Amino acid sequence: MTAAMVEEIRQRLATALQPVELDVVDEGYKHVGHANEGKGHFHVRIVSAAFAGQLPIKRHRLVYAALGELMDHGIHALSIDAKSPD
Repeated sequence: MTAAMVEEIRQRLATALQPVELDVVDEGYKHVGHANEGKGHFHVRIVSAAFAGQLPIKRHRLVYAALGELMDHGIHALSIDAKSPD
């Protein structure tokens, strides 16, 4: 399930934001014993031209929009490092 979720996150971000760099890491192991038994905790590092000139909050909103319903079903927590290539 987790590997499939990482791949789903990767595919949605790649399609929507066409990143030049993209890392998706399952960090559920850091949250064992927390809500959802540590499942659904991820870290995304993404570099995309779509973020050029955007404030961090707008960059995060673009990531959330790309992930769609995964934010409600499958992702419990998401940390985001979103940068533009410049």
